[in-house]
Amino acid sequence: MPTYQYRCEQNGETLEVQHRMTETLTNWGQLCAKLERGLGATPADAPIETVISGGLMAMVNGGTPKSESLLPMAGCCGNPSSCQHH
Repeated sequence: MPTYQYRCEQNGETLEVQHRMTETLTNWGQLCAKLERGLGATPADAPIETVISGGLMAMVNGGTPKSESLLPMAGCCGNPSSCQHH
């Protein structure tokens, strides 16, 4: 199962949780329930947002977190430096 990071703007916390790609978490109560932890002082209906983390970027970039654009890797062979078609 993939690992996701969620941030709650109301309390400033970012938590990491694993769940299926088809599952959607939208509030602090759902996130805390998934992690089997208490809500603390934050209301259960406080909205959360998904944080794009290094792990997700590593999957997108083929294993190495990078900040540059993915466009240079979109060559006909997937690796412009080894492409034989140029």
